[in-house]
Amino acid sequence: MKLTLDALNVLDAIDQRGSFAAAAEALFRVPSAISYTVQKLEQDLGTSIFDRSGHRAILTPAGNKLLEEGRRLLSAAHTLENQVKRIATGWEADLRIAVDTVVPAENLLPLMTDFYRVHRPDDQDCPTAQSKGTQLQLQREVLGGTWDALVSGRADLVIATGDAPAGAGYSHLSLGEFTMVFAVPPGHPLASAEEPIPSSDILNYRAVAIADSSRHLPPRSSGLLTGQEVLTVPDMASKLAAQIQGLGVGYLPLHWAQAAIDAGELCVKAVETASTRAPLQAAWRSDNQGRALHWFLEQLRQADIQEGLLNCR
Repeated sequence: MKLTLDALNVLDAIDQRGSFAAAAEALFRVPSAISYTVQKLEQDLGTSIFDRSGHRAILTPAGNKLLEEGRRLLSAAHTLENQVKRIATGWEADLRIAVDTVVPAENLLPLMTDFYRVHRPDDQDCPTAQSKGTQLQLQREVLGGTWDALVSGRADLVIATGDAPAGAGYSHLSLGEFTMVFAVPPGHPLASAEEPIPSSDILNYRAVAIADSSRHLPPRSSGLLTGQEVLTVPDMASKLAAQIQGLGVGYLPLHWAQAAIDAGELCVKAVETASTRAPLQAAWRSDNQGRALHWFLEQLRQADIQEGLLNCR
């Protein structure tokens, strides 16, 4: 067999991270090992996978097809591994948690600390020690990308905003709501505009938006007007910084913007036809009965845990 799951995993990491060096860092390998894996695969398959003629390596049509089908194999292999592990012990081989950028990723770390403390005790005779093999993976997604991660099998548990995509087979847990505000820096022309500001006035100014991370589902946008100039950034922290710098306007979760508002770096403006509340929910596949997933869901049902998800430090 010339094609291995490890080689496919390397290709996926290169595509997701954008470079051989970044993929090496993500996979905890040296860059030369990544280059060798790709070169060996190209030699074995007798075709180029990457076009190296430019400043960065780009997938060839053959490479794109290989990665597209390869991701299905990786997903199937992961599913099989988890099924076998769950049958044997009830614990997943790994648990992948995808979190929308509206939730600061570090807010999930205390939960992970508790999981390792409770389920990886030093006493190997303890029954819960059998979960020692469950590896946790925290992924950052944006808008529809969080749902895409669940539907495509890239994640086992998601903390997402917006409506779930059509289709059965998924369970949901409400995690409450958060407030959205339209914010501009004090020096922006809209800062002194009469309220509520009509959409026709907002359309005259550049918006700051976060790129949807969906791979398969249609990408979503939030708070953008048709025909509006847009500056696209990768995450919520970048969006907040861009709006403080006056690079554009837009909606921000209040828990992200509050510190800047208190410091006078942003001011909140009322606008016409704007929804100020947005739901947050957890979702997972209904047939997933893994014990690690069950533990995280029990924690997420607690009011103090839900409140802590949206705290910004």
